[in-house]
Amino acid sequence: MWLLYHDYVRHGTTNLFAALEILEGKVIGQCYPRHRHQEFLKFLRQLDDEFPEKLKLHLVLDNYGTHKHPRVQSWLAKHPRFVLHFTPTSSSWLNQVERWFGELTQKAVRRAAFISVPELQAAIEEFLRAWNENPRPFAWTATVQKIMDKINRGRAALETIQPGWSQKKKRKTCRK
Repeated sequence: MWLLYHDYVRHGTTNLFAALEILEGKVIGQCYPRHRHQEFLKFLRQLDDEFPEKLKLHLVLDNYGTHKHPRVQSWLAKHPRFVLHFTPTSSSWLNQVERWFGELTQKAVRRAAFISVPELQAAIEEFLRAWNENPRPFAWTATVQKIMDKINRGRAALETIQPGWSQKKKRKTCRK
């Protein structure tokens, strides 16, 4: 599960909450005017209704505060079939729904001109409908070793730019 905050500067914004069912490639999505815990709870309720009760739902999320709000935590405590997994900062690529957001952007949003937020939302909803008529699962094509090699090359390159950036930082201790 991932959130797309889609910004259309001249005519406003919309927030797309989307969940990718990874086995079939189906996407459940809903646009909201804001990105607060209230909207996230509405989306969780939609997912709860959408999937069979016996199915455990693993949601891969970023570390946005909305996902950790006390009301969200309370709701999740009452719905133990929802299991949350948080991606590390700057690791959104680990979430396969990001690949779907790329498809949405490339095929429905980029280079389009929307005169209003409802028009943007209609384009997103149409793309969702069309996608789900013939959903396609995404498959990882890189091996774990290739991914780790790429991460290590990136770290090495960044170390040449800013030495010591990847060293573990000492935590400040609180003194009473």
